[in-house]
Amino acid sequence: MTWGTDLWDQYDNIDKHTLSGLDLMDRYMKFVKERTEIEQNYAKQLRSLTKKYRRGSKDEAEFKFTNHQAFQDILTELNDYAGQREVVAENMTVNICVELTKILHELKQERKSHLSDAKKAQQNLESTFKQLESSKKRFEKEWKEAEKANQQAERAEQDSSSTKADVDKAKQHAHMRTHAADECKNDYAAQLQKYNKEQNQFYYTEIPNIFNNLQDLDERRIRKLSEAYAHFADTEKQVMPIITKCLDGINMASSRTNEKQDSQAFIEQHKSGLVPPAEVEFEDYSQGIKAASSENTLNMPKVRIKDFFNKRKHKPPAAEDFSHLPPEQRKKRLQQKVDDIAKDLQKEMDQSEALEKMRGVYEKNSALGDPSSLEPQIHQTAQNVGRLKGELAKYETWLNEAGGVLDNINSQINNNLNSSAGSIVIAGPTLQDPGVYEDGFYEEFDDDEPEVPLGQCFALYHFDGTSDGTICMQEGEQLSVMESDQGDGWMRVRRSNGDEGYVPASYINMN
Repeated sequence: MTWGTDLWDQYDNIDKHTLSGLDLMDRYMKFVKERTEIEQNYAKQLRSLTKKYRRGSKDEAEFKFTNHQAFQDILTELNDYAGQREVVAENMTVNICVELTKILHELKQERKSHLSDAKKAQQNLESTFKQLESSKKRFEKEWKEAEKANQQAERAEQDSSSTKADVDKAKQHAHMRTHAADECKNDYAAQLQKYNKEQNQFYYTEIPNIFNNLQDLDERRIRKLSEAYAHFADTEKQVMPIITKCLDGINMASSRTNEKQDSQAFIEQHKSGLVPPAEVEFEDYSQGIKAASSENTLNMPKVRIKDFFNKRKHKPPAAEDFSHLPPEQRKKRLQQKVDDIAKDLQKEMDQSEALEKMRGVYEKNSALGDPSSLEPQIHQTAQNVGRLKGELAKYETWLNEAGGVLDNINSQINNNLNSSAGSIVIAGPTLQDPGVYEDGFYEEFDDDEPEVPLGQCFALYHFDGTSDGTICMQEGEQLSVMESDQGDGWMRVRRSNGDEGYVPASYINMN
């Protein structure tokens, strides 16, 4: 069944139907475009959410705990999930919106061309019909005039008063009119034959072809629209494996949390290595015993319980040898410093060895390069090696004093060092006298006079506070003003949990 055969007389309905189909394609494109905007906004909000709750470098200590690291891993997976929502939006835009826009434009132009051809064919047929009507009317008129002329010639011939000249004139006029009528009759017959031929071609050839082309156009539109419908689901399916991996990653982050491991990490992070003070001995003055010296009192820790639950406002300056830290913490920091320097030293030594080999190659074959061009790098590397050797020896000495033991990798590096630097011999671990820290570590816990806030304020915006000296705050959070803007655009504030730091003054609304 075809439109050209079965709907040859339904031009208006075909016009409306094809227009409605193109309108549906246009509406579907707008629907997908709005869907992509929703996906893009959703992805943007997810990224903002993950950025808002991601910890910065100043919170690096918290990453040692599995439950803190798991939350950061969840934020990473959620950020990747947001990326897949962006992929969905991008693929829908390219595979549906862009593709349908091109197809819709082509179909509209093609439909317009077919309808224009139908109108031209209709106009040509109507023009031929007008010519037919005109020739028919002329034939009718001329035939009536010929009949009238013949009647006049017959009356003239029968009239006895008419001369022979009058009769001949009347007959000649009747003959002329009859001849003219015959010519109009022939013209009318020719126009009728022409019209019937064009009409037959119009209804059996031109219109069926045009309507069949419109049918083909509409069916192609439906196929393309069907493919676009499928793309809508396929685009989502394509990202499902990665989205599933993101969700699996969140589950894995959950399974990696370990409460016992976090408790042990907390112990290692804050263990001082000190021992509680010994019991105070009874001094019996009734037996004439001399009063004990105040040495025991002087060596008693000055730590107060409440200091463990309040943030210290003033920290002593950090010493290079970390002597401001308790024994265990100092030993860990020194060990970490030694490991870092050892790694840097190994890199410099490898670099130096590579440069020496390259210089040797250049000296053997000058076509490959100029050996003197490597001298600045070799000199700089030698200086770096020397500097790092000195730092390594210094920190290893402090680590030895703190009772630490060199790792195997550091010992191996020491064995590879230039003999001029000397080998560092690490003695066995020794106990550090707790009294050494009375003027360093314990002073951190001395009481200070509480600082009175200047007033209260509210945060107008969220601030990450990732730079040194700054502090994070949430939009709408109430804060205490500890130091007003000194003309540099910053204010020092205190949060409800006691944390203090600087925030932009423009982000603050004073009460």
